[in-house]
Amino acid sequence: MIRLQIRPVWRFRGESSERDFDFQLIAILAGLEVSGKLTHAAEQAALSYRHAWNLVSEWEAFFGARLVTKSKGRGSELTALGKRLLWAGQRAQARLAPELENLAGEFAGALNEALEERPAALAMHASHDFAVGVLRDLLSEGPSQLAVQYKGSFDALASLRRGECDVAGFHLPEGRLGTLLAQRYEECLPPEYGLIMFVTREQGLIVRAGNPREIAGVEDLCREGVRMVNRQRGSGTRALLEFMISSHGLDRTRMDGYENEEITHGAVAALIAGNQVDVGFGVQAAAAQYRLGFIPVCRERYYLACRADDLESAAMRHLRRTLRGKAFRARVAELAGYSAEHAGQAVDRIETVVPG
Repeated sequence: MIRLQIRPVWRFRGESSERDFDFQLIAILAGLEVSGKLTHAAEQAALSYRHAWNLVSEWEAFFGARLVTKSKGRGSELTALGKRLLWAGQRAQARLAPELENLAGEFAGALNEALEERPAALAMHASHDFAVGVLRDLLSEGPSQLAVQYKGSFDALASLRRGECDVAGFHLPEGRLGTLLAQRYEECLPPEYGLIMFVTREQGLIVRAGNPREIAGVEDLCREGVRMVNRQRGSGTRALLEFMISSHGLDRTRMDGYENEEITHGAVAALIAGNQVDVGFGVQAAAAQYRLGFIPVCRERYYLACRADDLESAAMRHLRRTLRGKAFRARVAELAGYSAEHAGQAVDRIETVVPG
């Protein structure tokens, strides 16, 4: 079976030259921002010290400006240009990666069909989530691979109902808001369906490091001077935020940036890290990835849905074994705010309390 990976290309043009950007530089700059040591940054990027230093020097020569400065007793620090380049690379990766993965999956499927090869992959449409990527990676070398298309929760369930995918991923909070959202999700499920527990995760307000705007809750989204970024329409995170706004009686027209949308948690966090906005709603793991502040609001449960007849298929049994396995649980435990305690457990219906 053919697998396909699509990668972006940045081409910089100067006054007298042009060159394609090496994204290894982003990994080096990210490591430098955290540690202030090129040796550590090179190790994190899986590069030799010499290669890392040459890469930084080459791009400083191209831009005609420093990306990194050294000072006695303080190690290496990113310049304003270095920080801006790092932010641009991280944001591009967070925003484009799901779209490119979707395109790659579609093209590979079409090629395999044209070659009359029977795909061995389960088709999964799911709300974007860090743990979904973990599951896809673990299944990539097994007998039942996972072809993921990232869509909002409601769009994913609509795809399952139309027979366009084998598995749909969606999420909702515990408590009263979860009960209200469950009613909406149940309307989107096929008449006969099966449910599998996936992960639980913390959702909340992602803010700049140190929380300089002193944001404490959803009500502060209406405060003058607070800039926000939203998730796209159709996403479960957007639906949850809208429920909370309504329950607090807030006026969304007073929220600066409410109509500005991003399609992933990582892209929301990247905007905040780049000081383009002050706050967004997303998972704790995204805040941790960019070393941002996080104000927890609720715990969510992420479910996987399938048609009832497929629940005991060989491919689904393999998927559930993977979810219950030590490797998956260990990888998920590394994600801030995540738990896979009940992963792989089949349940009869959407619950507002995690089964014990």
